[in-house]
Amino acid sequence: TGAVGLYNVGQSCCLNSLLQVFFMNIHFTGILRRIIVPPHAAQKRRNVPYQMLLLLEEMQCGKQKAVSPIDFACCLSEYKVKLFVQHDAAQLFLTLWNLIKKQIKKPELIEDLSDLYTICVQEHLACQKCSSETKRNTSMLTLPLPVLNYNSQMLKTLEDCLQYFFHPEELTDHNMCFCEQCGKRTPFLQSMKLVHLPQTLTIHLKRFCFEKSAYVHKLSHYLPFPQELDFNAVLTENQCQAGDNEKAAWQYELFAVVAHSGSTSCGHYCAYIRSLTECKWYCFNDSEVCQVSWDDVKSTYGHSSLHWGETAYLLIYMKKHSQ
Repeated sequence: TGAVGLYNVGQSCCLNSLLQVFFMNIHFTGILRRIIVPPHAAQKRRNVPYQMLLLLEEMQCGKQKAVSPIDFACCLSEYKVKLFVQHDAAQLFLTLWNLIKKQIKKPELIEDLSDLYTICVQEHLACQKCSSETKRNTSMLTLPLPVLNYNSQMLKTLEDCLQYFFHPEELTDHNMCFCEQCGKRTPFLQSMKLVHLPQTLTIHLKRFCFEKSAYVHKLSHYLPFPQELDFNAVLTENQCQAGDNEKAAWQYELFAVVAHSGSTSCGHYCAYIRSLTECKWYCFNDSEVCQVSWDDVKSTYGHSSLHWGETAYLLIYMKKHSQ
């Protein structure tokens, strides 16, 4: 198939899965191939984008079914990303992205990287007594979607999770805010409006909850996600703060799923990725890579009785027009 795996070099399944998602994204590799190569050997060993590029070229030029990411893992260890520990895929994705952005020296490439991944939302905070309102634009790399509502009831679809995330929330009682106009703490309405979506959209399904004992419990219930996602059909006008041209590009197709099996303290990651050149789905499970069907991908929807089963944790969607 031409698809190459990555050997597990010490509980590196999380890192391997994320690397495959980066490498299968031709928009990202187009940026990676244009970086400035560090001049000195010591700098090369510590440079995350350069080590990433070396690993990509080894995967593409070699004839092995899998290669070892040990040099890249050692490079990450310089920045306190440890081997032989359980990583959280959402946190490790943010760590990798920030290291890549910080170490790319070309301003135009930093801008391209931001355009490729950065989401922009507008936070609204309105006093319920005097109607004074504050607005603030903020950027994020993932949409962190709760899979439970405020009553701890399970949300049933990805669309439900999106609507809940952008639904206004009343801040009352002990959650009241201080209003400068009123001169006291008052009830507020807090809301989030979508301003901009990137080419590659990463959705983080928050499949965990904290129990009274402070034990982190994994949520494995059934939660389907679509192959095609149109934000205009999911969100209302009040949940968007964007022009028509921006909103016209809010049509997405599923590109990858990073799935987790096991518990929060002991588990395994793999990645299901759709080749942008072949339009076929592959499962990247460390050194093993095989072609799979959409039914195989749907097996990551989850099941309430299979707490150790494989469930989708990160969903990566790609803008339709960008392909």
